[in-house]
Amino acid sequence: MDSRFFICFLLLLLNFDYTVVLVNGGGAGVFKVSYKFAGSERTLSALRAHDIRHLNILAGVDLPLGGTGRPDAVGLYYAKIGIGTPPKDYYVQVDTGSDITWVNCIQCHECPKRGYHGIELTLYDPNDSLTGKLVTCDQEFCKEISRSSFSGCSANSSCLYTEAYGDGSYSMGYFVEDIVQYDRVSGDLQTKSANGSVIFGCGARSEDLGSSDDALDGILGFGKTNSSMISQLASSGRVRKMFAHCLDGVNGGGIFAIGHVVQPQVNTTPLVPNQPHYNVNMTAVQVGLDFLNITTDIYTDGDNKGAIIDSGTTLAYLPEVIYVPLVKKILSWQLDLKLQTLHDIYTCFDYSGSVDDAFPPVTFHFEKSLHLNVYPREYLFPFEDLMCLGFQNSGMQSRDKQNITLLGDLVLSNKLVLYDLENQTIGWTEYNCSSSIKLKDELTGSVHLVGAHSIARGCILNVPMVLFSLLLMALLHGILTELL
Repeated sequence: MDSRFFICFLLLLLNFDYTVVLVNGGGAGVFKVSYKFAGSERTLSALRAHDIRHLNILAGVDLPLGGTGRPDAVGLYYAKIGIGTPPKDYYVQVDTGSDITWVNCIQCHECPKRGYHGIELTLYDPNDSLTGKLVTCDQEFCKEISRSSFSGCSANSSCLYTEAYGDGSYSMGYFVEDIVQYDRVSGDLQTKSANGSVIFGCGARSEDLGSSDDALDGILGFGKTNSSMISQLASSGRVRKMFAHCLDGVNGGGIFAIGHVVQPQVNTTPLVPNQPHYNVNMTAVQVGLDFLNITTDIYTDGDNKGAIIDSGTTLAYLPEVIYVPLVKKILSWQLDLKLQTLHDIYTCFDYSGSVDDAFPPVTFHFEKSLHLNVYPREYLFPFEDLMCLGFQNSGMQSRDKQNITLLGDLVLSNKLVLYDLENQTIGWTEYNCSSSIKLKDELTGSVHLVGAHSIARGCILNVPMVLFSLLLMALLHGILTELL
C-alpha cells in the first residue's frame, strides 16, 4: 500500500479535523476528516464564532497555491477553488493583471480534459449547480463592463465577454453567477470552509491558451476593477480589499492570502492613479553598483505610466531604452561569452559556473525608497544546455509593440508581495515562500499563521501531522501483527 494513502487512511479512522488531499496519477481527491471529540468543550467564544459564520464578516482567506515560475519549464502559478452547489474543484491561474475570473464551460468542445502536471480539469456547467444562474445584459454588473455594452444586447440576453491577452490568446463566453468556495483562516495553519457569490466568465471558446500539457481550468482575476474576484468579495464585506502572494521559485507553490498581513512588515510605494493595472513609478535601474544612465521621463512617458506588477506573466519586459543598456551592462561582467539567440527572443550563452559569482544583481528602484533586488540565479535560467536572460525587450515582444515595463514572476518569486487596494499601495520584501506569514483576523483582532502550499503533490495536510502519523502507523502495525 502507498504510504501516503496509509497515513491519510489512519487519520480518517481517528477522525482528525484535517483536509487531506490525495493525488494519484495526476488526479486529486479531497477528504474532509473531523476529530470525533470536537465540540465536547464548547465555550462562549466558540458559540459566538458559530453565530458569526452566518453573517458577512471581514476574514482572512487562504488559497492553496501550486505551480512554478521557472522560465525553462511551463511558468505559471495556480490556485484551487470550489465553484457551485455542490462544489467542484477548479484549478485556475493566479493573475493580478486580469480583472475577470473565468473557467472553461461545458460548451467548450476543444478544451483539454487534463492539464498541467496531469491535473484533471473540469468543465463548468451552470445547469449542474443549484446556485448557478446566468447574468443578463440589464444587470448592473454587465452595464459597468463597457466591453459588454454592444448593440443588440437586450435586457434578457446573456451578458457576453471577450478577454484578450497581450500574447494574442483570448477567452470568450458569457457571464454567470454562482457560489465560490474558499478557505477562511480560522487559526494557526487552520481554515474553515466559507463561500461567497461571485460573477465570473463561462468560457465557451478559447484560443492559444496553452497546450494540454500546461492547460488549467481558467483564470483567477485579481485585478483592480470592480469585476475582479478580490473586488467582488470585498464589496460584499467578506474580506478586506488587500491580498498578498509569495511565489516559491525554489520548491514551487507558495502562499496566496487575502487579508491584512501583519508579519513580515512590508515597505510600500503608491499605485499610479488612473491606471488599469497595478502600476508603480520606477525611478532608477541599478546593475551591481552602477546606475543606468537613463532620464527619469522614460519611466513616466506614454499611456502606460509606471511599471506593471503582474503575477500572470513569467518573464520581465522592459522598454528598449532600458533593456539594451541593462543587458549590455550585465554581459560586460563576462567579456568572452559567445551569445546565441534562441527562438528569436532568448539571449543565451554557454556557462557552467555559479552565475551568482559571475554576474551582477539588478536592482529596480521605486518611489518611497522601495527597491526590488533580482539576483543572477533569478534572471538567468537554463535552457537547452545554455544559460538565458529572462529580461525581454517589450517593444519587440508585445503584440502592439508598446514599450511597456512589466515585471512578472521572474522578479516577483521569492518575495512577499502585498497589494493594498484600500490605501492604493503595493510593496514587497524578500522572503522564504515555503514558510508562513501572519494574517490579522479582523473580527477578533487575533493574528494567525498562514502557511505555504504546493497543491497536487501527494497527501497534503493543512497542519504538520506527518511525524505523529508515522508513529501512529508504527503503533497500529504492531497491534495488527499481534492480532494476526
